[in-house]
Amino acid sequence: MNTLAYILIATAIVSIISLVGVITFGFREKTLKKMLLFLVAFSAGGLMGAAFIHMLPEALATNSATNVGIYIIIGFSLFYIIERVLHWRHCHDTKCRVHTFTYMSLIGDGIHNFIDGVTIAISFLAGIPLGVATTIAIIAHEIPHEMGNFAVLVHGGFGKIKALLWNFLSAIVAIVGALFGFFLSEILGKSIPIILPFAAGGFIYVSASDLIPELHNESNVKKSFHYFILFIVGIAFMWLVKAVFGQ
Repeated sequence: MNTLAYILIATAIVSIISLVGVITFGFREKTLKKMLLFLVAFSAGGLMGAAFIHMLPEALATNSATNVGIYIIIGFSLFYIIERVLHWRHCHDTKCRVHTFTYMSLIGDGIHNFIDGVTIAISFLAGIPLGVATTIAIIAHEIPHEMGNFAVLVHGGFGKIKALLWNFLSAIVAIVGALFGFFLSEILGKSIPIILPFAAGGFIYVSASDLIPELHNESNVKKSFHYFILFIVGIAFMWLVKAVFGQ
């Protein structure tokens, strides 16, 4: 199986994750929230592990530590700017229109999924083990992410079936991003050492700025400890992927 096939299969799996909202049909809201935080803790560790155990060592093998550090900062900073500008999910204006916010959320998520697709393509081009690790990390992140998107659409007035459909249409933009990343890298082969630490900076940002703060909202010490354990499990899982698949 060639690299492009791996990329398309990986992005297809990531896109299907957008249908995860279907499992919420029979759940109570309180139960769903409890599950979500455990997934958030695991995905935060998975993103950190993918960045530090897979992406950065690969980037350092073909680039200087200083350059890699600069690309990480650029990636981290750009993700910060994107989140500030495209922070569709939270309306701070009490007069804002819910439906307008819902459609904007879909646009913002489409951009996010496009970037995920590019990241997956670049990772697989750098090596199958790295591609697998990156895909797993994105899946771990996408499960709570897509459940959150589904909740936003339903809150915005969509029925559950319509919310699932539109969330899926937004998710398959990842395939477009994957094709873009694949053919861009074929033309610009030397871009991988730059894009890998750039993407790592984005992973670090999402984990440290979006996911971990959610865990800090838990005041129960026992639950917080459980979240920390799952965070470590997420990192260990990324190490295990590297140990099994090698480099």
